[in-house]
Amino acid sequence: MLLSLIRWLKCLRVTLMLNAGLMTSLTDQWATPKDLFDELDAEFSFDLDACASEWNYKVANYFDEAADGLAQVWTGTVWCNPPYGRVIKDWVRKAYESAKAGATVVMLIPARTDTAYWHDYVMKGEVRFLRGRVKFVSADGDGSKPAPFPSAIVIFKP
Repeated sequence: MLLSLIRWLKCLRVTLMLNAGLMTSLTDQWATPKDLFDELDAEFSFDLDACASEWNYKVANYFDEAADGLAQVWTGTVWCNPPYGRVIKDWVRKAYESAKAGATVVMLIPARTDTAYWHDYVMKGEVRFLRGRVKFVSADGDGSKPAPFPSAIVIFKP
């Protein structure tokens, strides 16, 4: 009986550690891997990176946090790898609405098919599920660790 309890507690500890690692991050600033972006840019020829920073922008014309991409008008062909926290729903809605206004918007987002924003907006676009886990790049250039979630490319067209 005691042995079973000890095994159960060890399993619980490992589960809690894994879940804590999956649910937290010290930053929401993660760059898209160059090879993934380059493949999409070859297909779409992006004019704008709607959600970037000085170190992770992918297109010369970009909105950083100070410019507040959510408050800007998105036109042309737009790339967007938004923060993956609670505000992601606002970025997905903005992408969908921008496409309705004439832009083509391509997003890299977690494949969270159980969320309201997925059903309200993502399912109205084209969805390409990515095989494996994306290895995002941190501010220090490390791109060796895969994301703890599956990802998808979502394309909203006018």
